[in-house]
Amino acid sequence: MTVEASEFKNALQLWASGVTVVTTQSDRFGLQGMTATSFSSVSLDPPQVLVCINERADTGEGIEESQHFAVNILTTGQEQVSNEFAGKASQEDRFRNVSWSQGKEGMPLLDDSLASLECRVLQKVKAGTHWIIVGEVNNVICREGDPLLYYSTAYRTLTA
Repeated sequence: MTVEASEFKNALQLWASGVTVVTTQSDRFGLQGMTATSFSSVSLDPPQVLVCINERADTGEGIEESQHFAVNILTTGQEQVSNEFAGKASQEDRFRNVSWSQGKEGMPLLDDSLASLECRVLQKVKAGTHWIIVGEVNNVICREGDPLLYYSTAYRTLTA
């Protein structure tokens, strides 16, 4: 027996998570990015992470083509960036409105993010309405700041 979608959604709102923007760049689709809270470390040796992306998200097509992506962990000052990459703005507008640079692996990295991890796709697994994409981390940039959190349908910050 499975639970109702509304019950499941209510339960997941009680899980506090960090906020990321997953980015990629490919010849066919150009620059692409989307807000994602389904992000996790997988392995320390070798360094691997995973992101979960809705099958309807156009960013997934770019990741499929390029076989690379970056995970940009957002800071407390980046609520607008999260909203921009989660909203209806075109991919072009998303990148026009944020400072970014190309990483060592060629992926777009958000300059003001807390951290950026460039990854090569290792595995892509279908699970319900989402793709679980496991990536090998090939480049990491860490910066100063506090993480942007999401809990119970609102942005949150850490307190001392």
